[in-house]
Amino acid sequence: AKVQHLSILTQKYEHELALFKRHKFAQKNEHLPTIRIEHEPTSIVCTCGCLKGWQGQLVCDDYSGYKAQFKNNAIIEVGCMAHARRKFHELHVTGKSRIAEQALSLIQQLYQIEAELREIPDCTAEQRRQRRQQDSKPIMQQLYEWLREHQIKVPSSSPTAKAINYSLKRWSALSLYLDEGNLLIDNNWVENQMRPWALGRKNWLFAGSLRSGQRAANIMTLIQSAKLNGLDPYGYLTDVLTRLPTHKMKDIEELLPHKWNPN
Repeated sequence: AKVQHLSILTQKYEHELALFKRHKFAQKNEHLPTIRIEHEPTSIVCTCGCLKGWQGQLVCDDYSGYKAQFKNNAIIEVGCMAHARRKFHELHVTGKSRIAEQALSLIQQLYQIEAELREIPDCTAEQRRQRRQQDSKPIMQQLYEWLREHQIKVPSSSPTAKAINYSLKRWSALSLYLDEGNLLIDNNWVENQMRPWALGRKNWLFAGSLRSGQRAANIMTLIQSAKLNGLDPYGYLTDVLTRLPTHKMKDIEELLPHKWNPN
């Protein structure tokens, strides 16, 4: 895949009365309705694991672990507009900024265009690129000018300045989707796939061991991929677990969610 969407969550592990943190990450498959959820130690999550040897465009947030991967240009950073928007949204709902609503209005126009594109049957990457160049690019320019204008007007240590600087610092990455129709405006798709884990984490608190964490990630991979393929996860897993003891290893891929046939 030339484009990957990556989202990371931290999971605590309880072992011998000590707590260890590992990361769960989810990757979107560009060509298949599948997702892969893995876990890796904090220190190597983005250097030795999920991105090792890979080249392409990475849609992600501003997690510091990615930064080393962007230095040699083998992996190109694609920014997440939802994260940029969130900075202003938080200021707006808490009443900490009177001008945050102006940025939100411009960003909402960008999302409206994306919503309209999704309604076009069989919309091609080239059609998306052309529409973005025609309509989204001028709005992005307006947003950029607004950010620069207010950057010098607000106190440098204020929450508003931090929200503005977040977007300006990542402007090239945030703008990249305008030039390539195969890119999404944000990373919400893969983050939504991780939502069940984020919700469950509040209930189970810890994974018992590193092995159990990996097993849980494997199961979540199958469950979320089954959903993406329109399958009932319970029915799918019941059938697969029933077949496994007698299924030939050379045909094991037949049991993957995107290839599974209940008959």
